[in-house]
Amino acid sequence: MDREELLEDWRTLALDIEHQVENAVIGQSETIRLINVALFARGHVLLEGGVGVGKTTILRAFARAIGGDFERVEGTIDLMPGDLVYHTYVDAEGKPRIEPGPLIKHGERLATFFFNEINRARPQVQSLLLRAMAERSVFAFDREYRFPYMTVFADRNKVEKEETFELAAAARDRFMFELNMSTPEDVPARRALVFDPDFHDTEALLARVTTDVLPWQRLNAIGASIQRTIHASEAIERYALDIWRATENPLQFDITLDDVDMQRLILAGASPRGMSALLRAARVVAWLDGRTFLMPEDIHRVLLPTLGHRVYFTPIYELRRQELSDALMTQIVSRIAAP
Repeated sequence: MDREELLEDWRTLALDIEHQVENAVIGQSETIRLINVALFARGHVLLEGGVGVGKTTILRAFARAIGGDFERVEGTIDLMPGDLVYHTYVDAEGKPRIEPGPLIKHGERLATFFFNEINRARPQVQSLLLRAMAERSVFAFDREYRFPYMTVFADRNKVEKEETFELAAAARDRFMFELNMSTPEDVPARRALVFDPDFHDTEALLARVTTDVLPWQRLNAIGASIQRTIHASEAIERYALDIWRATENPLQFDITLDDVDMQRLILAGASPRGMSALLRAARVVAWLDGRTFLMPEDIHRVLLPTLGHRVYFTPIYELRRQELSDALMTQIVSRIAAP
């Protein structure tokens, strides 16, 4: 089987994952597609939204469909870094015991690590998770534990601010996507969420999701194959570089925002890592659409979730981050000529 046939078979599996998750989650098709894009681009996902919109359900549904070993940690103010690596307890005989913690006990079989309410965890805990995300390994018990297939899903409650620790810029940069999940707007979805008893039982919803849809041990190889197969023309390359420059100096492309001093807005534009993530994600979008070449629309679809949290504003504008990053990305798409 050649590479194109293999990728077409995997594309069928990828679309089946979306179908399985949609069996448990209603009215979130775009969020589901973007999480799937990150999965095959081998990136991590930070999902934020209000209370009770289904963040945990959608991430648990993905973990079930992906297969492999799954681990979940609840972010709390008293969680310590060591709690991710080891677990201490007193056994039935009164002897102290030390066992591997949630991050390392599955070894290389760990496919999905779900950190619930990550902003409730202390910065020290977030730092340990950062290394695990970046290197897919940690050092403990005098040896290195590797989990090469791990994808980190985290969610953040953006409503509550008490006893929370906002993620530093470096922490957010480790996530390929930062997605905002809101309540569905269409009436049929809202009616189902309120009046259909099936949507009142999370465990019953998750039981609808078929497990082990794909051979998760091959995700890294397939992800690399997608990146080698989907090509970008010179015009697309120039377009991507223009987008990069626009994140650094919007005025160069006549980009302005209402009530904003554009000369004082940008502290730092997108990094090389951020642009790499943008193109990796765009290639997966093209692959899921059945193409072997990039189009501007592929970049547009992942521009905000990839770069929205990677453009840094000066302190005077940082409090308006969500509003301004959305507006800036919209202006970049509309102002820069697409090939």
